Amino acid sequence: MSESNGVRVMLVDDHPLLRRGVREVLEELGEFEVVAEASGGEEAVRAAEESRPDVILMDVMMPDKDGVEACRDIMELLPDTKVLMLTASTRENAVIESVAAGAAGFVHKFSGSEEMVDAVRRVAEGRMAVPDDAVRRVFGLIRGGFGAIPGPRVLTERQRDVVALFAMGRSYAQMAEALGVSSVTARNALYRVQDKLGLQSKQEIVVWAVRNGLLDAED
Repeated sequence: MSESNGVRVMLVDDHPLLRRGVREVLEELGEFEVVAEASGGEEAVRAAEESRPDVILMDVMMPDKDGVEACRDIMELLPDTKVLMLTASTRENAVIESVAAGAAGFVHKFSGSEEMVDAVRRVAEGRMAVPDDAVRRVFGLIRGGFGAIPGPRVLTERQRDVVALFAMGRSYAQMAEALGVSSVTARNALYRVQDKLGLQSKQEIVVWAVRNGLLDAED
């Protein structure tokens, strides 16, 4: 964190008016400095690498690359940067996708300015910013299970490694390096696992990994 200019923040959203409003709220307080803005995921990754902010406030839904994928890429480049996801949904999938991508938390896109500022402060200080009710719903989902979906034995050891790496928030490039393959091969391997397990989304892969103890072996 910058000591001279306060918390360095980057704003990522495809709506200029929203970025302007958040910028005004943050900069009026005198403890934040907005050092960069971006309107899409690809641009966000480039801008983050150039500006190296302390905190990135980033929308989940964006053109060209969504916020979750952009978060994974940014975490690979700047592991000390904290990403706070903006989402129009507070459903459990938003929590799972954001945290699995390496985000420090999420805040509702249309929350009040005080709530948003508090969330930025929390992640800047190294704390998580995930609402308590969302956490409870996620743990309920994890305990609830997926009915007849098979357990870990249906996967090969290699496939279990793929799932564990993804669930720990690794980018496709990081997964590829750990597995000794290309990024495309790592991505395709994850898709094959998803099909094999009959899961409908990437967040279900993360929940499945937690329920079946694939992350326990990494502790």
